[in-house]
Order: sequence, then structure tokens, then C-alpha cells
Amino acid sequence: MTELLCLKDSYQKECTAKVVAVFGNRVELDKTVFYPTGGGVPCDFGVIEKANEKFAVTEVRKDSGRVLHTVDREGLTTGDEVRCEIDWPRRYALICMHTSLHVLGSIAFGKGYKITGNQVGPDETRVDLSMEEFDRSVLDAIIGEANAALAQDVELKISEMPREQALAIPEMVKLANVLPPNIPILRIVEIPGVDIQADGGPHVHNLNEIGRIVVIKLDNKGAKNKRLYYKLGV
Repeated sequence: MTELLCLKDSYQKECTAKVVAVFGNRVELDKTVFYPTGGGVPCDFGVIEKANEKFAVTEVRKDSGRVLHTVDREGLTTGDEVRCEIDWPRRYALICMHTSLHVLGSIAFGKGYKITGNQVGPDETRVDLSMEEFDRSVLDAIIGEANAALAQDVELKISEMPREQALAIPEMVKLANVLPPNIPILRIVEIPGVDIQADGGPHVHNLNEIGRIVVIKLDNKGAKNKRLYYKLGV
């Protein structure tokens, strides 16, 4: 099982690791700073370096319990000692977006709306909300409250909790029809005074790093689905 260092420290940019398995141009490492695609958050890009040879990492995914790094060509072998380095500007943009989505989702949840789908991107994020009415003033109010929260000096807290105990907390699951993975211990991300939920992705340390939500576009995708596209600004 690959140790996901990004879940312990989202700001760690590089690490040394050992190649434990190779499948063509996909490699498994004993530990990694790369985040694998999951939960609507895309994977990290970057490089894996062996001696003076660099392999570009173009995709990282979980596959049958393994974390596999797709590189631009073959050449890595089992037992290789390597250095991993992520594309840090991209990672930082993604974790700012990811945390902003938690804040936005929590504000919407408090008003009776759940997120039914999302896709986080470094430049733009999409979120679908279970809203029957297409009332711009309602969305503006949610975004306004989210931006007020994002302006605060609030440090995030990461902890673990038994699954049964976590799921007994109503606000722990804010995605419609989506439960956390069926594992006994869940990773809990808390934004004090704003949000708490089971989550397996990387985040910023403090809300005041993120900036503010800026609406790009709103779409009416059906009777109970309103789609919001946004970016982050200062």
C-alpha cells in the first residue's frame, strides 16, 4: 500500500521513494507526494527522477488498491530509488479550490441544498447543486456567505474518527447520494465554525490563503440541478 504523504502534509513538494512494481509505463511506489485522482479532485502532475533521468508524471490513479503513476515513457524498474516532485503551483491552486468548495458546500447545505456533482480544477471549478428554483439572489447569498468565511483567519484541522461515529453526525456527509469509503477509520477535515466532513483529499492550512469565489457562469441543468462555474480571485 503506497503511503500518501500529501494527506499528512499538503505542502510537501517532493520526496524520495522506491519503485515497488512496474506495469509498462505505470509505476507503483512505496510512498508518494502525488495525489491520485479522487473525490472530484484531479491528480497532481510532476516528475519522477532516477539519477539524472527525469520521467514526466502525466496521471496518478488508484487501481485495485494500488496507486499507479503514469509516466511519459518506460525505463523505471522495480527496486529503483527515485525522487518525486509535484508541480507545486498546480497543487496549490487545486487545494485552494478544494477547500473553497468545502466552504461553499457547507453554506449551501445549511440552507437546504446538497452538492450533487463537482469537478475541481486549478483555474475553474464546477459544482452542481440540488436547487429547484433558479433564483440568482439565493446563489448570490450563498456565495456572499462563503466569501465572508474565506476572508477569516481559520486553520483547518485534520483528524481520524471511527466510521460509525462519524456517520452518526448529520453534517458529516454533504454530497447527495455519496457515502465515504467503506473503511473502519475515516479521515475528517474540519474548518472550525464552517464545516466538518469525511474527506480524503489535500487542503490548505488556513482559509485566508484562498481568496474569494468569483462566478464565471450559472446554468440551469434541470428541475433540481443548478450548475455553477467559478474561479478564485483576490
